[in-house]
Amino acid sequence: MRPVCVVVAGPAASGKSVVGADLASRWDVPFIDADDLHPARNRTLMAAGTALTDDDRWPWLAAVGQRLSEASADGGGVLACSALKADYRDRIRVHVPHAWFAVLTGDAATLSARAASRSTHFMPASLVPSQMKLLEPLRPDERGAMVDVTAVPAAEVAAAVFSAYERDNGATPIPR
Repeated sequence: MRPVCVVVAGPAASGKSVVGADLASRWDVPFIDADDLHPARNRTLMAAGTALTDDDRWPWLAAVGQRLSEASADGGGVLACSALKADYRDRIRVHVPHAWFAVLTGDAATLSARAASRSTHFMPASLVPSQMKLLEPLRPDERGAMVDVTAVPAAEVAAAVFSAYERDNGATPIPR
């Protein structure tokens, strides 16, 4: 069986990091937060409330895909990354063609309220609407699942993603 290579995607405050860390623990694989791979300039722009352009994202997405590829070669991993557009997910799949995407969705009001309540994250709540505007559902040819996180605890979201991945892949992944 292929190594677990799951990308937990979605807009800011959808729970990507919490769900991703839970999944990585369940599968006993490393958790990677794509926020840690942003160059300083991107973090500065977002912290100032400026949405990133595609040109800002391309080098970051290349680094994200490379990091997931390294994890795959080493037994697998779970990556938390916005990956809002199909083009962004395609950039990751260049490095890891078998990546499976769990795209977390929710309503803008709920996600904005969650983002506003965070005190330690660089992404302000003011950028949630721009992320919601960019969010594209999975195409029929993309491996993965869409999960609505509105009013659902992160542990339940992780359990739903875990089950969907197992169902799509036919078996529980073997831990490394």
